[in-house]
Amino acid sequence: MTDLPPIRHHIPDSVLAAYAAGSLDEAFALVVACHLSLCDTCRATVAAVEATGGALLEETEPAPLPPGALDAMLARLRAGPDDTADDQPPAASTAAPSDTAFPAPLGDYAAASAETVRWRSVGGGVRQVVLPCAGRAKARLLYIPAGAEMPDHSHRGMEMTMVLQGAFSDEVDRFTPGDVEMGDEDLHHTPVAETGRDCICLAATDAPLRFRGWLPRLAQPFIGI
Repeated sequence: MTDLPPIRHHIPDSVLAAYAAGSLDEAFALVVACHLSLCDTCRATVAAVEATGGALLEETEPAPLPPGALDAMLARLRAGPDDTADDQPPAASTAAPSDTAFPAPLGDYAAASAETVRWRSVGGGVRQVVLPCAGRAKARLLYIPAGAEMPDHSHRGMEMTMVLQGAFSDEVDRFTPGDVEMGDEDLHHTPVAETGRDCICLAATDAPLRFRGWLPRLAQPFIGI
């Protein structure tokens, strides 16, 4: 992902702090990790949050361990790796492949490029693939043909949408690769992919969208968004 325009739409500090604390659902953490792989500004914010947390821990008076805590820890170490390690949020990386639209943190979730993704049609030329994420929130890749319009909708919860390729515009602004649009119950919009290049986005939601048109509402149970 070289020669990209400057990133203008960043992730709020509160969400970055939640990511640093490990309290985001995996789907949202994946969007944050992909954004951090491209954004020096937000990566510096996360580093500052982590440094502040480390300093606070150093100043905290240690609490005494309960009886048997050392024996329990040694037993866990002898048992091997903890199965819960797979539940950790995806890590950000500063290295992104130079020949693909996808940032490095997507590597464990999807194919390396748009050409090798097993897209599923959802109508109107739009395609998607739902990514395997634990937790309540869902993550998906969306492929929107250049010039195509997404259905008019609002939100029942939080939505994070990061542009990976192309660009889209809506009632809020224009979003290009690396940009993230934050949506909540107050956002009502109709994203339109710009002409010239198909738009690919990574989106995470924690609740179904609220479509205005009857056709998208009928299709909603089948497309799962």
